[in-house]
Amino acid sequence: MGDATGHGMPAALVMATTRGMLRAVVQSLESPGEVLARVNEALVADIPPSTFVTCFYGVLDAKGGRFLYANAGHNPPCRRHNGQADELVARGMPLGLMPGMSYEEKEATLEAGASVLFYSDGLVEAHDPQRREMFGFPRLRRLVAEHAEEGSLVDFLMDELRSFTGDGWEQEDDITLVMLRRSAQ
Repeated sequence: MGDATGHGMPAALVMATTRGMLRAVVQSLESPGEVLARVNEALVADIPPSTFVTCFYGVLDAKGGRFLYANAGHNPPCRRHNGQADELVARGMPLGLMPGMSYEEKEATLEAGASVLFYSDGLVEAHDPQRREMFGFPRLRRLVAEHAEEGSLVDFLMDELRSFTGDGWEQEDDITLVMLRRSAQ
């Protein structure tokens, strides 16, 4: 999952370029950290100054539940397991900012029934227009932990966001939510 700086056509072109580079590099590498490092090197030379892309990249072994991942400055996904939520954290600079970056690679196990929520900053940075309070990471983690297994977490979070922001809210940034759930075997 990724997010480019800016809005409109320039951001869309940067994201399309990044996506193409990711697809090309993934063909020859299995290491998420190496994939991000190679894409970073290509982007540094290719995108306008002050432009960058945040990106979380992971590889899941669906059979065993091994999840290997690296992060280039993107929001850390929330993993839900055993009624709790934690973040899948790995260090790394956004893509396209500086040459020679390395990306920390981490591993987690997704047990049967565990889920991971990937999201863009538009969710956590949404503001309540009355109090100017942000939706925020703590609220997101709490809601992910509390959400019952039945029903869609994505729909639940969007309902919570609408309730939080109220009527007349003007969305400031894109909101992307993707849910990964490892089925019971």
